[in-house]
Amino acid sequence: MSTQAATAAPIFDPLWAEIEAVGRDGGTGGYRRYAWSDADLTLREWFRGCAAARSMDVEEDRNGNLWAWWLPHDWVGDPKGAFVTGSHLDSVPDGGAFDGPLGIVSAFTAVDLVRASGIRPAIPIAVVAFSDEEGARFGVACIGSQLSTGALAPERALGLRGQDGITLAEALIRAGRDPDALGPDHTLADRVGVFVELHVEQGRALDVVDRPLAVASAIWPHGRWEFDFTGEANHAGATRLVDRHDPMLPFASTVHTARAEAVALAAVATFGKVLVSPNGTNAIPSRVRAWLDARAADQPTLEALVDRIATAARSHAGAEGVGLAVHTESVTPIVDFAPEPRARLAAALAHLGEIPVLPTQAGHDAGILSDRVPTAMLFVRNPTGVSHSPAEHADAADCHVGAAALADVMTAWVTTT
Repeated sequence: MSTQAATAAPIFDPLWAEIEAVGRDGGTGGYRRYAWSDADLTLREWFRGCAAARSMDVEEDRNGNLWAWWLPHDWVGDPKGAFVTGSHLDSVPDGGAFDGPLGIVSAFTAVDLVRASGIRPAIPIAVVAFSDEEGARFGVACIGSQLSTGALAPERALGLRGQDGITLAEALIRAGRDPDALGPDHTLADRVGVFVELHVEQGRALDVVDRPLAVASAIWPHGRWEFDFTGEANHAGATRLVDRHDPMLPFASTVHTARAEAVALAAVATFGKVLVSPNGTNAIPSRVRAWLDARAADQPTLEALVDRIATAARSHAGAEGVGLAVHTESVTPIVDFAPEPRARLAAALAHLGEIPVLPTQAGHDAGILSDRVPTAMLFVRNPTGVSHSPAEHADAADCHVGAAALADVMTAWVTTT
């Protein structure tokens, strides 16, 4: 372990232990930290406590994103041109421990390391926790950052409804927030000089090359589409096969089509969320709602992939006398991280040797913000490549290296203006 990583360990490990049990399901071992749930609110209070322990002022912006500010001692007025780092605290259903929280714990660790070194920053530093990055509760990813950049309209966001029937507006009210406050953050470009997001790798490219860290080059374009198959409920035993209008059949065929088309286009396509009505063992379904997650290396390929799947789904539905409606829930275009921030990251980490540069198929708040402010990403090795699962993992030693590397980047950025 390097000296920097060894210094990070006694800071990182206690912080990590403080949140390790929050939102963890005793049966699956996975995390259920959904936006504005009790677990999410607990983690928000933990974030505030971390900031208070470091005498950092905390701001919750109009979209529920948390900002902890370290201002230079002689700073006057609102923060401008800040070095911002962080990630998110929410999870997918039964997700892993590292996706999101690793970036927050590493950010507070980096702040401590920079302070301990005696650095007096020339620009503001902030740790940020973006709200509802995963979209697990309301179906749209990166709600906090999308609202802040104006990519998501407040009216649409407030009407989003979870499987529990509660809208985002209702969830905000229950959490003591004002839903009417949602909207673009017009100060974002002024306040944020750069956003550097540290994240666990979602894949195992770093394990293959035996390196603990990587710099992100790009994020694949990706999106979510709802496929709504509507048929006719009937008795599972008494209804002849030829008399059925079963929406499960065209849905099942569409799942196979999605896999085949993804292979043909060197892309990925997944139906991971399905709602069946009336959901009875001895009843033919009347409706199947399924959500497609599709990703590709470029926008034309993504569009071709979704078009092929939708066209095939309509054909499958027609053959069974089933209706189909396809709705676009969200689409995020390709993100190519700007060369200048990437170069500054590489320069700050040159003492670690060659740092791999990798694209990612996963979406991130850094990608959403990239249209408004300079952004960059660091990945920490995931030895199994498993993510969005209780099996997600990063070795403690690699986490320490990542936090120390973030401190090196922070130091270089705030002392060079």
